[in-house]
Amino acid sequence: MEVKVVVLQHNDFDLHQAGLTLAYQPTEGFGGLLNVTVGHDAGFIHSNGGDTGNFDVTQGFVQYVSGNTTVMAGKFTTLAGAEVINSSANTNVSRSILFGYEPFTHTGVRLTYAADSTLSLIFGLNNGFDQLKDFNSQKTIEAGVAYTPSKAFSLTAQGYYGTEPSMTMGAPGGPVTLIDLVATFNVSDSVSWVLSYDYGSQDKALTLGKSFTSASWQGIAGYLNYAIDDNWRMSIRAEYFDDSDGYRTGVKQKLKEGTLTLAYLPSKAVEVRGELRADDSDKSSFAMMSGKPGSSQYSLALATVFKF
Repeated sequence: MEVKVVVLQHNDFDLHQAGLTLAYQPTEGFGGLLNVTVGHDAGFIHSNGGDTGNFDVTQGFVQYVSGNTTVMAGKFTTLAGAEVINSSANTNVSRSILFGYEPFTHTGVRLTYAADSTLSLIFGLNNGFDQLKDFNSQKTIEAGVAYTPSKAFSLTAQGYYGTEPSMTMGAPGGPVTLIDLVATFNVSDSVSWVLSYDYGSQDKALTLGKSFTSASWQGIAGYLNYAIDDNWRMSIRAEYFDDSDGYRTGVKQKLKEGTLTLAYLPSKAVEVRGELRADDSDKSSFAMMSGKPGSSQYSLALATVFKF
């Protein structure tokens, strides 16, 4: 059993995420996992047709392992992205722009085949992006490759394709494609680089031109993580997101963000994170306290992570 809690200060104190995981996953035979999320994040990540409010059954699946093959059935987290729902497994306080426009979970079936100690192949069929209950009779295909030739380098490549309703209200929707790449370079025991790239598209989408057409978006995020010593670590994130059709953000814009996080670990169970973040757009798309939209915004965050 594992419990993770994040407390985030954003004008006031807030329980951002508390997670509980119960798992029995033997190397052979049947097993399963149940993961629930409580707090502010739960309302953000919940699947359509699932829990709402501050409680979410984030994962719930059974699995069967036979040799090099693992089959999962139920609800599980996405293959896409460098950042994950579990806050304590990320290196920053805030989430990347890419994270917000990637799927969080899928409901369906996933098969993983470990070809050898360095290569795994993944194939699955699910209801679509964040859909506990399918919106239509069409299914989404997922396919992925995880390659780890050494401790110094790893690469994952995953893709999703399926005919799904448009993410814009009033549009009929059509084929959705998402291609995601994540490369990790472990320069040393204390320094690592991570690069994450996404390309997505949707046919029959309602764009800002009020026409049913194809829309696309793409973005890239880079992370530099440095463990200064046993008690201190630093993480720098730089990111670029191109929403040229205005389909994902509601504005035809190019977004950039830079984040610096400094963390102090007084023990293995506690981590205190402080963060400075700057966001910029080529359009005035940020809501400002003055009431007028702005082209940039800055934020300061303080979070405490407890691991049990």
